[in-house]
Amino acid sequence: MLRPEQRHLFDDLLDDIVAALPEHLHRLLEEVPLVVEDEPTDQLLEEMEIERGITDLCGLHSGIALTHRSVEHSGVLPDRMMLFRGPIMRVAGYKRRRLTPSREAKGTEALAEQIRITLLHEIGHHFGLDEDDLTALGYG
Repeated sequence: MLRPEQRHLFDDLLDDIVAALPEHLHRLLEEVPLVVEDEPTDQLLEEMEIERGITDLCGLHSGIALTHRSVEHSGVLPDRMMLFRGPIMRVAGYKRRRLTPSREAKGTEALAEQIRITLLHEIGHHFGLDEDDLTALGYG
């Protein structure tokens, strides 16, 4: 379970990252909700056939990529992007214990970079990029 100060740090970093995005991505985020939760639910992991503890699911784009949409997709649920704080913090190696100021700064930098990578990864899925495309771009 994340502590409130960890949530605040994560959310503040995410706000800064979103603010630094180009304007066309700001418009996208007005149209596609970005949901942030501490952890993916057991139901979601089961649906995706992911075993908790084996793989950390950092984010998820659910919906139909822009490159695959047609008039036949009217009436479907809207797209959304999800980020999961706990897995992102674990992948970034962000420690929950108190560190020296220099190590804390390095940990915060690594966390910010992982949040940015995960957000851009999910935005990439929205625009139709697959895992190979995202890996080639450095967001895999």
